[in-house]
Amino acid sequence: MNRTLKITHKLHWFVLFCLLVTLSFCTLLEAKQKGFIYFDVKDVGEPTGKVHAIEPWKIIPLDPQYGGQWVVAGDVDGDGEVEIVSAENVNKNDVHYTSTAVAQKLDGSVLWRWGNPAIGRKNWHHDVACQIQDWDGDGKNEVVLCTKGYIVELDGASGREHRRIAIPNEATDCIVFCNLSGGNRPTDVLVKNRYHQIWAYNRTGKLLWTIKNPGGYRTAHQPRPIDLDGDGRDEIMAGYAMLNPDGSVRWVFKSKKSEQGRGHLDCLRVLRRGKRPEDFRLALTCCGANNVALIDGNGRVFWEISGHHFESIDVGQIILNHKAAQLLVDIDHQPHGKSPLWVLDEQGNRLGQIVTDYSRHHHLLDWTGDGINEILVAHNGGIYNHKCERIGVFVTPKLSKNGSPAEGSAFERSILTGDMTADGVPDVVLATPEAVYIFKNRKGLKPDRPVPLGTGPNFTLY
Repeated sequence: MNRTLKITHKLHWFVLFCLLVTLSFCTLLEAKQKGFIYFDVKDVGEPTGKVHAIEPWKIIPLDPQYGGQWVVAGDVDGDGEVEIVSAENVNKNDVHYTSTAVAQKLDGSVLWRWGNPAIGRKNWHHDVACQIQDWDGDGKNEVVLCTKGYIVELDGASGREHRRIAIPNEATDCIVFCNLSGGNRPTDVLVKNRYHQIWAYNRTGKLLWTIKNPGGYRTAHQPRPIDLDGDGRDEIMAGYAMLNPDGSVRWVFKSKKSEQGRGHLDCLRVLRRGKRPEDFRLALTCCGANNVALIDGNGRVFWEISGHHFESIDVGQIILNHKAAQLLVDIDHQPHGKSPLWVLDEQGNRLGQIVTDYSRHHHLLDWTGDGINEILVAHNGGIYNHKCERIGVFVTPKLSKNGSPAEGSAFERSILTGDMTADGVPDVVLATPEAVYIFKNRKGLKPDRPVPLGTGPNFTLY
C-alpha cells in the first residue's frame, strides 16, 4: 500500500512538472510567433496580484526657489557622502540655458544656491547643461554649467564662482567632458546648440575647433566621446558623423533602411569595446528616421531595424539564458498604454517586449543580486525580472510645500542609478519637480569595477 502511494505521489509530481514545462513552452512559442523569442508582455495600469512596494530610503524635498527636476549627484564638499545638485533652465524658441543650481545634503539642507530663480522653469523636458566634474584635477568636484553666453565653473563645496568662459549665446544645449588633448583625464569640454553646431574648448577656455552639421547631418542630443583606437584621445560621435579628436570627420554612418535627413541621432551606446575600431559594437537610434542599428567603430553596419521611433538605449544582461549583453530600447510617440520596450541581442534578434503605460524613461540594474539586470521603468515605478514579471514598485509619495506626503499634479519622472549610500552598490534615484527619491539597493552586487559616488553625468536624450 505504501509503495503504491509513493508511486502515485511521484507520478503526480511528474505530471505537474510536464504541465509546467508545456505551459512554459507554449508561452515561449506564443512569444516567438509574435516575433519575440522569450516574452511578449503587456503590463498597464495598476499591477495585478501582490507586488512588493519599495519604499524610499531617503526623500529630499528640492529647494522651492532654486531646485528643479534636472538632477546630478556626487560628493561636492569632500565629506565622503553624496550631495544632490538640481537646476532650473530658461527655454526660448528651443534655445535654453541653466538659470539656477542648488546643492543639497541628503537631509535636505542647502549647501549653496546660484543663479536667478525668477526666470527659469522647474519641469524637466530635455538636457540641462549642469554636471559635476573634477575639472582641475585637484581631487575635489566642481559644478560646471552653461548659462547664457558662458560656461560657469562653481566651487563644489561653496558654490562660489571660480571663473567664466565666453561661448556663443546659443551654445548651451548640453555640456560634455572629454579628452581631446591626450592628457591623463578629461579636461576638454564640448558645448552645442540644439541641432546644428558643436564647439570644443580646453580647460583654459581656448577654442579647439567647431563644426556645423557634421557629415552633412544634424547633431545628436549629446556628442559621445569614445577612444576608438586606444591612443588616449577621444573620438566624438557628433551625430551621424564620427569626428577625430581635432574635429575633422572620420566617417559618417550611412543607413540602408531610413532617410537620415528626416531626423538626427538620438542615442549612441557602446555594446562592446575592443582594441581596434572594428572590434567595437555601437548601438544607435535615429530620431525621426525611425531606426535602430548596430555598427562597428569604423561605421560598418551589421543590422538595422526600421519603422519605429526608437529613442533611448540601455546595455546589460537581461535574459538569463543569454550571457552576452543585450540592448533595451524604447519606442516613443505611442498612445498611452501602448508604449513598448524591446530587448535585442547583438545579432538584432528580438528577445522580448514589454508594453507599459509609458516606457520612455528606463534603466537597467541588478536589484535582486542574481547577476542579471532588472528592467526599471520610471513612469509606473515598475521593476521587472528576466521573465518580465513586475516584482516591485518604487513608491514616490508626492510632497506638499512643507515636505509631507500630499496629492499633486501628474508629472514625468526622471530615473537615474548610482551609488548613493557609499557602499559601492548602485542604487535607484527617481526625480520629480518637487523631490528626489532614493531607493537603497539592499541585495544588489558590487560591480566588477568600482562605482563612483553619485549618478555620474545625466543625459535625458531629449
